[in-house]
Amino acid sequence: MAHSSDMISEDIVQYLKDHEQKSLLRFITCGSVDDGKSTLIGRLLYESKLLFEDQLAAVEAESKKFGTQGDNIDFALLVDGLAAEREQGITIDVAYRFFSTDKRKFIVADTPGHEQYTRNMVTGASTADVAILMVDARRGILTQTRRHTYLASLIGIPHIVVAINKMDLVDYSEKTYNQIMEDYTAFAKQIGIEETTFIPMSALAGDNITEPSNNMPWYHGTTLMGYLETVQVDDELMQKAPFRMAVQWVNRPNLDFRGFSGQLASGIVKPGDRIRALPSGKESTIATISTYDGNLERAVAGQSITLTLNDEIDISRGDMITSAEEPASIGKQFETTVIWMHEEPLMPGRTYLMQIGTKTVTASITDIKHQVNVNTMEHLAAKKLELNGIGECNISLDRDIAFDPYKANRDTGSFILIDRMTNNTVGAGLINFALRRSTNITVQHTEVNKDVRAALKTQKPCVIWLTGLSGSGKSTIADLVEQKLLAAGHHTYLLDGDNVRHGLNKDLGFTDQDRVENIRRIAEVAKLMVDAGLIVLSSFISPFRAERKMARDMLEEGEFIEIYVNTPLEVAEDRDVKGLYKKARRGELKNFTGIDSPYEAPQQPELDLKTVEMTPEEAADKVIELLKQKQMI
Repeated sequence: MAHSSDMISEDIVQYLKDHEQKSLLRFITCGSVDDGKSTLIGRLLYESKLLFEDQLAAVEAESKKFGTQGDNIDFALLVDGLAAEREQGITIDVAYRFFSTDKRKFIVADTPGHEQYTRNMVTGASTADVAILMVDARRGILTQTRRHTYLASLIGIPHIVVAINKMDLVDYSEKTYNQIMEDYTAFAKQIGIEETTFIPMSALAGDNITEPSNNMPWYHGTTLMGYLETVQVDDELMQKAPFRMAVQWVNRPNLDFRGFSGQLASGIVKPGDRIRALPSGKESTIATISTYDGNLERAVAGQSITLTLNDEIDISRGDMITSAEEPASIGKQFETTVIWMHEEPLMPGRTYLMQIGTKTVTASITDIKHQVNVNTMEHLAAKKLELNGIGECNISLDRDIAFDPYKANRDTGSFILIDRMTNNTVGAGLINFALRRSTNITVQHTEVNKDVRAALKTQKPCVIWLTGLSGSGKSTIADLVEQKLLAAGHHTYLLDGDNVRHGLNKDLGFTDQDRVENIRRIAEVAKLMVDAGLIVLSSFISPFRAERKMARDMLEEGEFIEIYVNTPLEVAEDRDVKGLYKKARRGELKNFTGIDSPYEAPQQPELDLKTVEMTPEEAADKVIELLKQKQMI
């Protein structure tokens, strides 16, 4: 809603015209839990007379029910929109509010303080110009204060305000203010933040929010609202950058029109400009710039448009249209900074979906170079990233993408990681640069290919992936299947879990991350053997669905056959041919699948072998029968 103004009733047309010309400032409030973020925003709205009468009446009623201020208004309730937040007195989601004053329009994001909701803070900060970092004067600089500061710096928010709140609870002590300012400045210098604005305040009492406080005569700086109305923001920064537009939609309303729709991430574009489509590298010139309201003479960063070109070149959703003179870079392997946002840790070797702009590709973290300790800024060795972990990671994609380093362009240098099984967003990342091997190593095409090799063997190559608990009978069944295939004249190879760990994977243990890497390597080897035209039998526990899906996705449709060797834990443990279950039960064998490490059973395998109901010979026959049904043999 807009601020209160007499011009609304006197000259609404002029008011709307003036309002349209105001600059827009996006800012976030962040910090630790209970530092007063929601209360601050509520106070800003209240003091600036930005509430309707019914809103004020509603919050007064809810203050009596949910509030923490007795008979007084609990300003936090103006922002804490979720029922769970009101009952618990915390902010869970990112709450956005729009308001304006005589000088400027604002969009504010109130972000959560609890550590487990740090991912929400990253979401709110992604487009902010200013970060208001709340600090409780009684508690000083906390871990979450440091984490949010580091994230704000990492994301590239240009202006940081340290709002030292609840000064009324420390008797408006100048000494307390100076100590917090000194502590924070020392930390900020560690991460390269040179300029910070400090404002002592009480969001609850209204000190230094919109008017200077009489309770702190020793402070001679700006009020918070005064700062927000006057801080300099370069609204045209991205217009000065090279032209970039990710294609969101290929617009074909009829046979005579073919346009490419999207939002300009940066730059200015005009009809006649020469462009380059990436990753193909094809060039053309712009014919028209279309919008719902008609054609434009030029378009600038932030506008949503449809471009038509003077040449018929192949461009699809997810491609990027860039300036031909200053094109974006191309790569498929990068050094990145990853902020992990999920309870399940990030593990090298596991594949995720990566969305950058409008393009979605398959990505794998190949190496965690180090993790950042947000308290000390130390670089720590890490084999995985836990929730809220921040690490420098190498990442490899299944195809080339167009990109800019994040420092040059937020939109074309940032990405999210998505879990392939659940479609949950699990991480956010910033591209630092492409690795040299990304451009120096290419695929060498040869005349002799998989089809030629398979035809010579008169069979269709595939991977028969047997998965199940230790002791389920995988190796026994796989061995019998291979014998039957060889007897019929087929060309095979058996990859067995124990045998592979004597050579290729002898450097790996049995932690979750080592199991992920174990299966990744096996999947790569199996893919090469399928390319050689072989029928590959793979006998591994392979406990995680994500890695089995990764192996499936490496192959062409129909080439991966998942066989679930379905044996109940108590039966497998009773067999215990190798004595491993007994060791695991005694605590002598850690990370043993089924005991202290999970097994995720297949949900839709091509074949479910219930081994308590059949012999290994019968199970092998069912596999052969399935291969015949699929016309693999």
